[in-house]
Amino acid sequence: MPSLAEEEFPSKPGKFKDKSHTMHRHFHRCFASTSTMFLWALFLVALTASYLSFQSFVDTSSKYLSTAWGGIQWEKQVRASAQIHRTNGFSVLVTGAAGFVGTHVSLALKKRGDGIVGLDNFNNYYDPTLKKARKSILNSHNIFIVEGDVNDARMLAKLFDIVAFTHVMHLAAQAGVRYAMENPNSYVHSNIAGLVTLLEECKNANPQPVIVWASSSSVYGLNEKVPFSESDRTDQPASLYAATKKAGEEITHTYNHIYGLSVTGLRFFTVYGPWGRPDMAYFSFTRNILQGKPITIYRGKNRVDLARDFTYIDDIVKGCMASLDTAKKSTGSGGKKQGPAQYRIFNLGNTSPVTVPMMVGILEKHLKNKAKKNFIEMPGNGDVPFTNANISSARTELGYKPTTDLQTGLKKFVRWYLSYYGYNRGNFVM
Repeated sequence: MPSLAEEEFPSKPGKFKDKSHTMHRHFHRCFASTSTMFLWALFLVALTASYLSFQSFVDTSSKYLSTAWGGIQWEKQVRASAQIHRTNGFSVLVTGAAGFVGTHVSLALKKRGDGIVGLDNFNNYYDPTLKKARKSILNSHNIFIVEGDVNDARMLAKLFDIVAFTHVMHLAAQAGVRYAMENPNSYVHSNIAGLVTLLEECKNANPQPVIVWASSSSVYGLNEKVPFSESDRTDQPASLYAATKKAGEEITHTYNHIYGLSVTGLRFFTVYGPWGRPDMAYFSFTRNILQGKPITIYRGKNRVDLARDFTYIDDIVKGCMASLDTAKKSTGSGGKKQGPAQYRIFNLGNTSPVTVPMMVGILEKHLKNKAKKNFIEMPGNGDVPFTNANISSARTELGYKPTTDLQTGLKKFVRWYLSYYGYNRGNFVM
């Protein structure tokens, strides 16, 4: 390749050119070439920016269309699921619809002709496969489940824009007492921030829906008065889970007082039954007994057996339905309170506590297997030694009357468990 010096001389002998003239022309060509290149560069930059802007629009649109919510078809499914099929029926948003209690309540509402739209984020606190199986059952009954998080304010706003919900059954929560020591932030995210996000949407709705939500018997914490009554002190939580549920009661009271939202809180006592949660003791004990693995049974101080007020899922569902049916309307509209609104809290329990060793004995009978038991002292992980519900208020105002004892309820659970996990077919995959 020729050097710059070589370009100053003629390409052919005998044709010498004036140096200054040549330099001037060279400079002119360079300047013209640079200007052209600069213009081309500007053009390419503009073209690239336009492309990237368009690509961003396409990506954003694609992302929106591929999310679990949004779009014309999605809106049609929401509207269809919310359709009421009985006179004076409800249109209910059920959060945590693919959860244990949420699934059973949704099916009960659908059976009597109410419109239901479910919401669940399908987190992996326990095996999401079980939640997906519950979702399949709900779908088979034409109940649509929105896959989303209760903290998603945009999604909630869209749902309330599509459907004028008369009621909200808020069952979504981060459950479990012991898991709070591993992942405390998940409890704040779901049980406090998620609750506030939902309440904000409800108080701005026009008309405002009635709210029934799941608190917990855990709020009684270190209370030693038995049985637990709604008027007992609840300022001594024994776990972060209990603290978030107690905070939820205070938060809902605030929204009731300021914005006129009708609120009913339900303190569930150790709910069990078919399609239950795998993290619950009766569920994990069943699995381990069938697999020949040892189970750990906690004891309180002085080797006292722990006791729980085990409440069968069908009884809990009856309490939830009665709470919806007896709730008075919210008094606010568009975020403004028009008058005092109803605020209630009820215990939903069985009233007959059973010790954990007795519960294990019932399981052994139904499973026809003996458990390998390891007894250890209860660690300081948030558990309490006993629970026992006083349900006089629920009985009076809701007509709540539990009818399933633990013997009967566990028999139904074991039958479901053996069927669902394939034991009746000789398939022992867990």
